[in-house]
Amino acid sequence: MSKRRIMAILLVVAGTAGLVYGQFTYTKETHKTQLGPLEIKVKEKETVDVPAWAGAGAIAVGVILLLTDKKR
Repeated sequence: MSKRRIMAILLVVAGTAGLVYGQFTYTKETHKTQLGPLEIKVKEKETVDVPAWAGAGAIAVGVILLLTDKKR
């Protein structure tokens, strides 16, 4: 399987996931303090919205790459 074909499949899968879920959430550590034996960590949840046009565009580009992939 060529790199181009793998990239095309990943784009189609990512685009489909973006359309189905519409957003994803991740946790990032923002502050960390240590006072002697006491350690304080602050973690924040961030949510990123995936626009519908981005998901549809990723699917379209993936399909185009799949259709134009030449066998070698």
